[in-house]
Amino acid sequence: MLLIDSPSQNAYFNIASEEYLLHRFPTEDIFLLYVNAPSIIVGKFQNTLAEINLDYVKEKEIKVVRRMSGGGTVYHDLGNLNFSFHTLLGQNDFGDFSFFTQPVLNMLNQLNVPAELKGRNDLLVEGKKFSGNAKLARHGKMIQHGTILLNSEMEVLGEALKVNPLKFIDKAIKSTRSRVTNLINYLPEDTTTDHLKNLLTEEIIKNNPGAERYELTAEDLQGIHQLMAEKYETWDWNFGFSPNYNFKKAIKVPAGFIEVHLDVVQGFIEKAKIFGDFFASKPIEELEEQLIGQKHEISALKELLTAVDLTGYFGKVTVEEVLEGFN
Repeated sequence: MLLIDSPSQNAYFNIASEEYLLHRFPTEDIFLLYVNAPSIIVGKFQNTLAEINLDYVKEKEIKVVRRMSGGGTVYHDLGNLNFSFHTLLGQNDFGDFSFFTQPVLNMLNQLNVPAELKGRNDLLVEGKKFSGNAKLARHGKMIQHGTILLNSEMEVLGEALKVNPLKFIDKAIKSTRSRVTNLINYLPEDTTTDHLKNLLTEEIIKNNPGAERYELTAEDLQGIHQLMAEKYETWDWNFGFSPNYNFKKAIKVPAGFIEVHLDVVQGFIEKAKIFGDFFASKPIEELEEQLIGQKHEISALKELLTAVDLTGYFGKVTVEEVLEGFN
């Protein structure tokens, strides 16, 4: 088994590294540890916009990254340790999460933390979740990865994942928000993610005597950065990959009431209808037609709306006021 401690706190890098390592080491077992700066990690089959508070995320400059595995959306920050096991497919039951969460439980139980696996894939302490886990199978290998909330900013977590469920109608898998807790409440106050890294690594070595540390090479770093640029930093992957959905939002502006309805396919607006009690000198159908084919993404829509005369459609409004109806 190769033990890898990521040198980066960039979520794009760390999520890309999981895919890169599948190709780099097609037969070796891997145990990867990483810590991300504030970021939201979205399950592969989820509608990103329906999982996040986009305004808050942009204001706080929180990265949004889609991962390869299914499951729900999670928040990462510097108080959250992430672990990832890579093994050959078939060596372990794909539906069983207990094998690779047991080292985490062993480590915590030895620290007198009453942690346990509950349900299919969650680790809990006193009924509150501190770790969610997900899996994927690809290229003959299996990855099981999970989080350990040590001292995460719970207020930011709550705001970043606070969404309006009425805005999106789709069949995408929705995250179930559980009661969560930080393990720092059960550990000495000076416990850090580095401390947990060391303890968890020791636990892995105890069960895998032949394990050896591996540092990413210059070639590895180049490959990961290339994958970041081509996939994990792109709008197409993080937002456009989302399942098709219907979006609707009603806003009140000085010019009146505006209600926006959109049909979005692979991130692009396929149909648009705008209703309201505003007074328009131009047919609103003209603007609806211009919206078709645009990304359902604020910067793209802002560029479009800035280029048209909105007063002709809505009366006295600003681009920012109308833009709010698409967000």
